Amino acid sequence: MKIDAHQHYWQPARGDYDWMPKDIAQLNRAYAPRDLVPHLDHHGIDGTVLIQAAATVAETEYMLGLADATTSIKAVVGWIDFEDESHRTHLERFAAHPKFRGVRPMIQDIPDVNWMLRDDVQWAYAALNDLGLTFDALGFPQHIANFLEIAERFPEMQMVVDHCMKPQIRDQQAGKDAFSDWAAGMTLLADRTRVCVKLSALLTEADHGWNIEDIRPFAGHVLDAFGPDRVMWGSDWPVCRLRSEYDGWFAVAQDLTNHMSDADRAKIFGGTAVSFYRLD
Repeated sequence: MKIDAHQHYWQPARGDYDWMPKDIAQLNRAYAPRDLVPHLDHHGIDGTVLIQAAATVAETEYMLGLADATTSIKAVVGWIDFEDESHRTHLERFAAHPKFRGVRPMIQDIPDVNWMLRDDVQWAYAALNDLGLTFDALGFPQHIANFLEIAERFPEMQMVVDHCMKPQIRDQQAGKDAFSDWAAGMTLLADRTRVCVKLSALLTEADHGWNIEDIRPFAGHVLDAFGPDRVMWGSDWPVCRLRSEYDGWFAVAQDLTNHMSDADRAKIFGGTAVSFYRLD
């Protein structure tokens, strides 16, 4: 089964996408299954994991409604308020839905880099464990050490790092070293935990005028450190459109993995996501 492990649908008129730039037309418009399914069909992709894009329970309910009506949506990763323990009720309610798989707090947007370590949010990780749900880790390289600590505090929690932890490829293009510290941190995550990682969103961490050689060292490190059993490809569509259309990023990802065996590529482009998100 071929799976796109990370994509979004949204309707800005709903009013809860606080991060969305109003002046970027490629993002600030509605995206629905009818916009993506032709790309899935073209590449023989059997389904997707739909990921939250708003820090509201209402958006999770919206996504589950889409999933009910859309066969290509195989799983939904939503949101709860980690700072409000009463949201365990929402988590339990969502867990009863056949396509709900886990949650993603929008940690990259939280000013306090140590937020995830706060005593008042630890209940949420424990609840995910109790309910057999997954945790999508959304952050930047400065968050790696804290995500490592969370993974070691909760070793049974099913955790996946979104977007390779967003290495700042644009800084590398500008002559700064954005690779060394990021790579060392990702190696620690790979060696000391059983965390998985999404091969996604690398293009949007590069500047305009990127080429595949800008991307290759970062993708190569993730592939080498985690191995195909722990790497899953995702489009991050429609955010990827800021640098490339769906077909372009899919082609780049194929090129970045063309040195691997067919069996290993099958894991990256489907098998790992099927296992992690229990899509079978």
